[in-house]
Amino acid sequence: MAKLTKAKGKIVRRLGVNIFGHPKYDRLLKRKPNPPGELRNTRVRITEFGRQLIEKQKLKFSYGVSEKQLRGIFSRAQTLVGVTGHNMVSLLERRIDNVIYRAGFASSRLQARQMVSHGHVIHNGKRITIPSIRVRVNDMITIKSKESTITFVRKQIADSQGRAKPDWLSVDDLSIKITMLPTREMVPLPVEEQLVVEFYSK
Repeated sequence: MAKLTKAKGKIVRRLGVNIFGHPKYDRLLKRKPNPPGELRNTRVRITEFGRQLIEKQKLKFSYGVSEKQLRGIFSRAQTLVGVTGHNMVSLLERRIDNVIYRAGFASSRLQARQMVSHGHVIHNGKRITIPSIRVRVNDMITIKSKESTITFVRKQIADSQGRAKPDWLSVDDLSIKITMLPTREMVPLPVEEQLVVEFYSK
């Protein structure tokens, strides 16, 4: 993952949408709906390129990937059958750090990424440390059998009870099975991915 050096609150306000999913950013947007540094009554005309750039930034910051990684995912998506934008979202969703987050085992993708990097995640029976690993149908993901790790994950699961679990994941206690590949319709993502495709197609 690319290191995020900007304050998340400022990123959310600049993009105008809670791309990180945490409720505190919804509250922030209600209190401060304007971008940082922008006067309340100032109207800024956004160009087509500007709209494309904003959507690209939304996708990039949502999954915490670098510019190089996102461009590589776009190139890969172009080679697959189907709509390129939908393929991009599916490829990003299938990152194992995102799967940990979607299953409710972590409160954010950053936290999920740290869990993978520190060796707390088992993928198909093997301990892994690479967050960008892409899962496939019938893959099994479990948590390292260490008491502190299990206690931590159980707390995250309890805290995420109100968060909907994706239809393409089957979660059973501390294990996750990939039952199908995610489609765009399954992904609650506030991004117009077609504009991202147009951005990279120039």
